[in-house]
Amino acid sequence: MAKAAAASDVEFWPCTGDLAFRLQRTTGLIPARGLGVGRRALVAVLVTWVPLVATAAAAGRLWPGVGDEPLLQHFAVHARFLVAVPVLILGEALLHAIVGEVIPQFVRSGLVADADRARIADIVHRAIIWRDNWKPWVAIAMLVVAWIVTNPVVGSEHDLRWAHGTAAHGLELAIGAFWFRYVSLPILAALQFTWLWRLGLVAVVLWRISRLRLALVATHPDQAGGLGFLHRIPAAFAPLSFALAVTLAARWAHEALYHGVPIVSFALPMATFTGIVAIVVVAPLAAFAPQLIALRRRALLEYGALVTNHGQLVHRRWIRRETVSDRGLLDAPELGPVADTVSLYEAVAATQPLPINKRTLSIIFGPIVLPVVPLIGIEVPLKDAVLKLLTTLL
Repeated sequence: MAKAAAASDVEFWPCTGDLAFRLQRTTGLIPARGLGVGRRALVAVLVTWVPLVATAAAAGRLWPGVGDEPLLQHFAVHARFLVAVPVLILGEALLHAIVGEVIPQFVRSGLVADADRARIADIVHRAIIWRDNWKPWVAIAMLVVAWIVTNPVVGSEHDLRWAHGTAAHGLELAIGAFWFRYVSLPILAALQFTWLWRLGLVAVVLWRISRLRLALVATHPDQAGGLGFLHRIPAAFAPLSFALAVTLAARWAHEALYHGVPIVSFALPMATFTGIVAIVVVAPLAAFAPQLIALRRRALLEYGALVTNHGQLVHRRWIRRETVSDRGLLDAPELGPVADTVSLYEAVAATQPLPINKRTLSIIFGPIVLPVVPLIGIEVPLKDAVLKLLTTLL
């Protein structure tokens, strides 16, 4: 019971209690229980995407073949507000569940000693204070304003080509352009900055926990000293990776289909984007690398000495036929035969510097690469593109 109570003291839910959560609960978007991600995602689509479609349709600029670059040809607009926005909102449920389960596992698993439980509780308490503080949201608001001001310069103005029309439909198109710039894009930017803030908050919590003296087990079968449960952290931020990737891929698809830009020209920016996102997502786990590297180095010496000593005793007893006076090591049930001691050493040697595995890599790169498959399919047969992707991930 004491362990369960201690574990409950270090529960950290990144998506509840903050200013945005409290405001949305006050307005009824978030119900009394739960996160209400379904209703919020629907409302977000109705607010960000539907008005753009309605104004474009009213001005006769919605369908292909009508005017110059109608709205339906601007894939990035639909990717932003019909895919990325709801994914970022629905993904909060995944982030909430994974982080809420992972942080208490440090206590439940015994990795944090009794003497350090007060320290980890203090780490979580400080994170909750920052989560619920109003200052980060002021910073997010300022970033959103900066985004609105600089956006015509940095890249989304082309997505408003559908709003360039004749004076006959000037009002509808002006409303659509205004809504795109000052309502839809700011909502998307706010969601993206919120996810980055939560990623930073989780990273700080894990970094501070990594400063504790954790009771890592060198022979743990997860090959991460008992930290294998952290491989779920990248999955918690997969919605952010996917939302960013699908927007970029959609923009590039428009450029390739309607402006003749070769797909190969996107290889370098895609590789750069993939590398940056992967590093950002893995960064929270990198804090544990020093302890895992030190654990492996130390344990290789310790278990190497154990295997050597055990092997020497076996050799003396069964090869040289000597009488071994000290039989404690030979008869220890936890060590067993030579094969078991060797397997212990092999388990130590397999310890990884990061708590990630092959499945984790697919979780990291899958959401980034998956939106690119249809883009590649513009020039490469889709079957070949899918096979190449599966070969890469699996």
